[in-house]
Amino acid sequence: MADSDYDVVIIGSGPGGYVAGIRAGQLGLKTAVVERDEVGGVCLNWGCIPSKALLRNAEILSLFKRGDEFGFTFDNLQADFGVAVDRSRKVVQKLTQGVAFLLKKNKVDLIQGSGSLRDANTVEVAPEGRILKTKSIIIATGARARSIPPLPIDEKTVITSRQALELREVPKRVVIVGGGATGAEFSYIYNSYGAKVTLVEMLPRILPKEDEEISATLERAFSKQGIEVMTGAQVKETRRDKDGLTVVVDGKDGVVDIPCDKVLSAIGVDYNTEGLGLDKVGIKLEKGAIVVDDHLATTAQGVYAIGDVTGKMLLAHVAMAQGVAVVERIAGIDVPSLNYTLMPRATYCVPQVASFGLTEAEAREQGYEVKVGKFPLQASGKALALAETEGMVKVVADAKLGEILGGHAIGHEATELMGELAIANLLEGTTKEVGWLVHAHPTMSEAVKEAALAADGEAIHI
Repeated sequence: MADSDYDVVIIGSGPGGYVAGIRAGQLGLKTAVVERDEVGGVCLNWGCIPSKALLRNAEILSLFKRGDEFGFTFDNLQADFGVAVDRSRKVVQKLTQGVAFLLKKNKVDLIQGSGSLRDANTVEVAPEGRILKTKSIIIATGARARSIPPLPIDEKTVITSRQALELREVPKRVVIVGGGATGAEFSYIYNSYGAKVTLVEMLPRILPKEDEEISATLERAFSKQGIEVMTGAQVKETRRDKDGLTVVVDGKDGVVDIPCDKVLSAIGVDYNTEGLGLDKVGIKLEKGAIVVDDHLATTAQGVYAIGDVTGKMLLAHVAMAQGVAVVERIAGIDVPSLNYTLMPRATYCVPQVASFGLTEAEAREQGYEVKVGKFPLQASGKALALAETEGMVKVVADAKLGEILGGHAIGHEATELMGELAIANLLEGTTKEVGWLVHAHPTMSEAVKEAALAADGEAIHI
């Protein structure tokens, strides 16, 4: 295909798509990124970034409410959620402009429109009908919030995180359905701004993919904050009346009616595969997601898929890693397959939750003889100085070799703490070596060292 217009055409400019585009440009591949909406995709525009800006506002507001603890007194504290939303949009605007600049800097063509496959080497861009001939295609179209019959999304009273990020006033009463990262983060935001929050999760615990002890710690923290958590509970229906909404929930105590002003649905996603022409090239789907092999190749020669649309692991940094891996393979670089078990996971409510690798239960299920080290933040000098003592760090390791199988943390800035355990795992380090490493004192990261030492029965400060 010497006459191709491009070496790579990428459909979608979310974290996977734009990172793939930049890396392709760095490697000298003639590249185009096709985007039907805003550069940066859902994550940058309506997900990861604006939600973190709102969470920062909520965290500051929570600190103000704890003023007495630090010797601050004041009257008439007012919190304008609209200003918080405005700040989040400014953050988004700055980053989207930055991504567009980086694509241009790396000589990547950003083409506005909806891309679809005519064949495995041709992308058509609607509505203009522009034809892009290419050697390789990367599908990075992402996913969208799922709607289910008991919880029909109308974008006004029953909303998704996208509409939640546009609301300029916090609802007085809100039911959040889904106890994953999105549900947990919005529970904290709305509760901080004075809403009566009920968090409903169908499974036995919130953050069900995290270590059991971590989930239990977060549930206790939420309860102390005033968030009502209902686990093992399922929404049966939503009823609209003159006073707002009633959510009917079947839970541990039977069927209950929960009156509210808004319902935030955070129960999962549907994959954006419609209108892509996948059937024309024989691309298989499974449960709505594009089927890919270990190298992220689809069932059509020369066509790859990355990010949420693959259903592999719905995290922005995973999409980014997939984008780099695919482009480097296209460029002829030998790249190992990604290990999804070791991908970091992060939830940015307060207290924050972070992890990578196996939970304690998963390690035991896989037949490992396990040793566990835990260090409570109540024993951390830095956490005490910050008045942020809620939580712990937990290390799961192989009892015989000391190999680090997983790391788990809940507490202040916990999402910044897992990096050293992850790199120790990557470099085949052990709990002994993490315990040997000298950490600055006082720091939150000392809790990681102490948890590693605790796995060997050698913790100093507990």
